[in-house]
Amino acid sequence: MLPRIGPVFALCALLPLAALPQQPAPDAAKAPPQEPPPGARFTVQSNEVILPVTVTDDKGRFVSNLDAKDFLVLDEGKPQRLTYFSHNSKQAIVVGFLVDLSNSSRIYWKTFQDATMDLVWNLLPVDDPRFSGYLITYANDAEVAVNTTQDADKITDVLRKSKPGGASAFYDAILLACTNRTLVHGEPYEPRRVLIVIGDGHDTASKKISFDQVVELAKRNLVTIYAISTQSFGFSNRSEDELERLTHETGGHVEYPLNKDLYKDVSGYISVPKDAGNYVYEAGTGGYAAEISGAITRAILGISGDITSQYILRYVPEASPDAKLKAYHHIKVEIPSVPGVVIRTRDGYYPATVPSQPTGAQ
Repeated sequence: MLPRIGPVFALCALLPLAALPQQPAPDAAKAPPQEPPPGARFTVQSNEVILPVTVTDDKGRFVSNLDAKDFLVLDEGKPQRLTYFSHNSKQAIVVGFLVDLSNSSRIYWKTFQDATMDLVWNLLPVDDPRFSGYLITYANDAEVAVNTTQDADKITDVLRKSKPGGASAFYDAILLACTNRTLVHGEPYEPRRVLIVIGDGHDTASKKISFDQVVELAKRNLVTIYAISTQSFGFSNRSEDELERLTHETGGHVEYPLNKDLYKDVSGYISVPKDAGNYVYEAGTGGYAAEISGAITRAILGISGDITSQYILRYVPEASPDAKLKAYHHIKVEIPSVPGVVIRTRDGYYPATVPSQPTGAQ
């Protein structure tokens, strides 16, 4: 079992993003807000844009000492004034776990199964109402296996009984996550939405939605998507670029625990043919299982650390008349005071009216 790590954040639901204001926001040069006090709750304007932002140095280490004044947010090239700033690892989240139960997950299923259960326990602390989660599994079809809950054991009990087999309805799984689960009051601002995919991103069975529609759906629902790829080194996957795009454009990233670097220091492997044109390493020593388990653990810790280390920015868009007419607004976040850092956040949003909030999770 993985060591307990800090809670993480929330996923997808049917709330599109904020509409542009009828009146311009105050001067973007004014001082932005500071970190809110612990435990404080805030109301939001229906036209606010929310930006979870991850900042790392060139070695991938999190940069955690920034203030609101360090960030410059550009909406269609126009600087914005922040209305909210937070860097608190205890921020409320709803996490959607999308677990691939297709044949592609068979090789290391037991290891991924155990690691995913640990991830659930870590991200849904006991008796903490700020954190909720749900489980969607997909093979030939996608289903909401566990609806939104604060009880991690409800999710892990289903995972413990799950077995892979069949095709992969990955796109339909994201559709379900965005439309067919109970919402928590306050989404997508408090709690935020995060989706964690445990799978290779390959789709062979979806019937209801295309990939381009999935990307738009995720953006409209303000979900940040992460993925732990189950793709083994030596196997080709024509959907790898799609998974990269889906995570990158929503502000997340993909971890590859089974890539080729996993094997470079482990002796006793042989390369054997698997299917046409593919090769995979098989173990010749006892170090194999430990190396696989350790790599998956590191991937989970990496994603958990990313989410809990994020800065949360919000602003009411101030835009030029031409920008207001655009169907999609592009965002860029800069940190002029700290050159050379890597910044990850969503690349934009669809202006729309946020509907009334739902009742609490069931």
